[in-house]
Amino acid sequence: SLQTHLAEICTLLISDLSIPVSWGQIRGKVWGPEHGRPVLCLHGWADNCGTFNTLIPLLPKEYRYVAVDLAGHGLSSHRPPGAFYTIIENVADVRRVVAGLRWTNFSIIGHSMGGSIAAMFSALYPEMVDTLVLLDSYGFVATDSKELPEVLRKVMVAMFQFEEKPEEKKRVYTYEKAVERLSAANPTMTEHSVRVLLERGLVQVEGGAVCVFYFVRSQKNPWRMCLEQSLEMQSRVRASVLLVLTDKGFNRTLFEPSQRKFTSTLLRGLQDRNHTVVTVPGDHHVHLNEPEVVAPIVSDFLRNRAASPSRAHHVFGLWEEAGEPGENPRCHGENMQTPHRRTAPTGN
Repeated sequence: SLQTHLAEICTLLISDLSIPVSWGQIRGKVWGPEHGRPVLCLHGWADNCGTFNTLIPLLPKEYRYVAVDLAGHGLSSHRPPGAFYTIIENVADVRRVVAGLRWTNFSIIGHSMGGSIAAMFSALYPEMVDTLVLLDSYGFVATDSKELPEVLRKVMVAMFQFEEKPEEKKRVYTYEKAVERLSAANPTMTEHSVRVLLERGLVQVEGGAVCVFYFVRSQKNPWRMCLEQSLEMQSRVRASVLLVLTDKGFNRTLFEPSQRKFTSTLLRGLQDRNHTVVTVPGDHHVHLNEPEVVAPIVSDFLRNRAASPSRAHHVFGLWEEAGEPGENPRCHGENMQTPHRRTAPTGN
């Protein structure tokens, strides 16, 4: 029930986080005991760490969850004017954050773009990440190599157009208008989810008795890789991977056509390494809208890895779409609670 869920939120120790960087601060939130097993949580494009507000209270209480606002998002500082917001720059920021936290081995949960950042970090620093959870994200997204130049040029054109319109960066809205606009841009997101993201996605403007807000905006991400590069990076990941896809989410709505055709190859790469891939009913923000659909799967995965850190328990299954949203999904084949034991892959 809602009352039970709110009570669970209150029982968690929640605090604010601020990590200094050369251009300002990386802000975030912390849940759980100080010496709990560390889990870093990375949000998607144009979201903020509030995207995990409803999910984390349903995950194992013995973990220490740190969810950050990526640069230019939420309460974190924007990069200097003229700087791009790329995956690789965000990966560098993750390295800065975990250095500030003094973490040397941890898990990562990443949603959408956060999953891409998490996967790239896990490929570049495989010794640091033991468990990787990708929420409606393939980790690596491939673009046809013949289309890369055109795609990159379009991104640069969009960047320059954005810079030439400074008034666009601080367009002012009333709070309710902001809710309306974000809801229109994300029609599958519940109003409650929209308001959760706006807690950190708006900045109040001084002036008068009426409180107005403006959106914190960022430029488009220009980072692209071809299929060969994506598969090579995927092979470098040594962490146990859980990929939670949604039947109405990322693959159907967010990919460019040139990217969608490579998803089966990327999935096969995960399957060949015996990682866990499931599909749940829901949309791209199901972890925020209906966290009870995702939480049992993520919880079982984290606990299985904690119980057997030297072994990998892997399943490749699809979760049935039947039933009402919020019902416990069922797995075809092996049971998620008692997965088959195999030797942990080396990733090479």
